[in-house]
Amino acid sequence: MTDLPDTDFTQRFIFDESDARGELVALERSYAEVLAKHPYPEPVAQLLGELMAAASLLVGTLKFDGLLILQARSEGPVPLLMIECSSEREIRGLARYDADRIAADATLADMMPDGVLALTVDPAQGQRYQGIVDLDGATLSECFTNYFVMSQQVGTRFWLYADGRNARGLLLQQLPADRLRDPQDREDNWQHLTALAGTLTADELLSLDNETVLHRLYHEEAVRLFDVQPLRFRCSCSRERSGNALVSLGLEDAQELVVEHGGSIEIDCQFCNERYLFDAADIAQLFAGAGVDTPSDTRH
Repeated sequence: MTDLPDTDFTQRFIFDESDARGELVALERSYAEVLAKHPYPEPVAQLLGELMAAASLLVGTLKFDGLLILQARSEGPVPLLMIECSSEREIRGLARYDADRIAADATLADMMPDGVLALTVDPAQGQRYQGIVDLDGATLSECFTNYFVMSQQVGTRFWLYADGRNARGLLLQQLPADRLRDPQDREDNWQHLTALAGTLTADELLSLDNETVLHRLYHEEAVRLFDVQPLRFRCSCSRERSGNALVSLGLEDAQELVVEHGGSIEIDCQFCNERYLFDAADIAQLFAGAGVDTPSDTRH
């Protein structure tokens, strides 16, 4: 595959005269890769794009080595949205949905009534952390803003948009008091910055480059824009991981599955549609490698 111009990246910015920072994300190729795996209805594709944008913004904010997992669950027409983004900025995602119950103009509340949003940080070393809040906002942007209101003291706001082709996001976050020591000055400044960000339309964020967006919002502020950090779609599935899942079943159950499925087991990755096949000989080899005795009449 030839290298194409970077279409997927985050870009951090900071206010030199305020205690606040921000980040912008643009997703195109990785978003297209995710959507290409399943025939998602347009409203579901938009939600997936917004959740991808949120995950991309959060990975830079959390500063950890490992995996960030975002899951939105409900009993509605969309029971699951799931995005995984690694600290190396490799992202994948999927949704489960009932297309017959999703109208063309369906809202978040229509698709995921009484839903919950779970944010899980799974570090390479250290303790796994999970936070859960209700999906009680009109949009995913509001839900993530509410999450940070509930879980952290630091002010954080999200603006997330996707249209089936591009997914974009903007995050603003307060920094510890340094330049503005007076609490009222600090609060007034934060309200000023977020109010200006709130004037940005979906069309503007989806169509304008980052420099233009920041000039449009903050041309009277001292803003520094840092280098871009690229993202890409990558699925972490593999034949080895699929084999390990079979080993976890136990030898007898795995052998029975081979018989029940006509001589081979198919394991499909829901994220990328890759298919892994295992026959009786493969099962014997897997369990021999795991140190499990297999019957003597198995092929060698």
